[in-house]
Amino acid sequence: MRTTVGIIGAGPAGLLLARLLHRAGIESVVLEGRDRAYVEQRQRAGILEQGTADVLRAVGAGERMDREGLRHDGIELRFDRRRHRVDFPALTGGRSVTVYAQTEVCKDLIALQLKEGGPLLFEAEALAVEGAESGRPRIPFRHQGREDVLECDYAVGCDGFWGVARKAFPADVSRVFERSYPYAWLGVLADVAPSHDELVYARHDRGFALLSMRSPSVSRLYLQVPAGTDAGRWSDEEIWDELDRRLETDDGRRLERGPLTQKSVTPMRSFVHEPMRHGRLFLAGDAAHIVPPTGAKGLNLAVGDVVTLARALAHERRTGSADLLDAYSATCLRRVWQAERFSYDMTTLLHRAPDATPFDARLQLARLERIASSRAAGTDLAEAYTGFPLG
Repeated sequence: MRTTVGIIGAGPAGLLLARLLHRAGIESVVLEGRDRAYVEQRQRAGILEQGTADVLRAVGAGERMDREGLRHDGIELRFDRRRHRVDFPALTGGRSVTVYAQTEVCKDLIALQLKEGGPLLFEAEALAVEGAESGRPRIPFRHQGREDVLECDYAVGCDGFWGVARKAFPADVSRVFERSYPYAWLGVLADVAPSHDELVYARHDRGFALLSMRSPSVSRLYLQVPAGTDAGRWSDEEIWDELDRRLETDDGRRLERGPLTQKSVTPMRSFVHEPMRHGRLFLAGDAAHIVPPTGAKGLNLAVGDVVTLARALAHERRTGSADLLDAYSATCLRRVWQAERFSYDMTTLLHRAPDATPFDARLQLARLERIASSRAAGTDLAEAYTGFPLG
């Protein structure tokens, strides 16, 4: 099998890259190790930055998002039993975010790819990336019980943290920067309307809590728990009681409760692999970087990567110049590190470390007071949350 761009992974990064390349007249093949049902059901991110939503509209994947997604013009910070709203449009010149689950983004992009784009092979397990230094990388893969090889001009690893693409980088060119956190998120889905019309981020002495949503009738909620926690050890009542404690304010507002349909624990990690390019192999999304979910940056960073790469490939095709391809890693990493910084800041602002002292707690409150009282500090948060420039 032969194509111009071989893409490993049919998550949002791989699917959007294939769509962008299709619209630029560049052939691609997407290899996805899982079946279609798995890709369309795996729960991941749910917040789309302004730029991400704009890109999806531009490639023809925004119709259902605009119909079913929830535009949010701010978030609420809760601390010291008080509430403070961060008004995004007022602080950013009109920018907002959209609540629209990653599963739905994937469904929309899969439908478009199968209808209009190049080959999208499910249950096609990429085994390696070979010859990245050559002008014709090879991706051996297994599909329907048979082994085959995808030859391409460029290979792109959109295959996540555990994928094969990053393993093809020689050890002497790879640099890894990472931090693990001593806490995790216990996340639940609840069949109940959200108790607030925007996301609520709560700092509490017992730990962080987040009130989010997937739709007008489904709530998504999170609790900070110790790393390694077993979600099954928490009863539904214990989860609701703890959410009430951490989200409580002086106005006495309580959460609406409903049946919990899913429980899971998400570890917290910051990770960056440099560079994001080796020869004709490029990394995008979680294959190159991981952020703690507090800043809602993971999916949006992946979109920034593939927009940058698609632009560079189209430029090379149009002009013959590889300048933008050569700059791909440096261009992406500038945005990646700003997102890492913001995600780290939000995480340390709102979570209680196991060894936290009273001094640490007062510093958190002082930082939150600064955001609540200073337009400059509020603007810094709002600009980062709604999205750094793409590319």
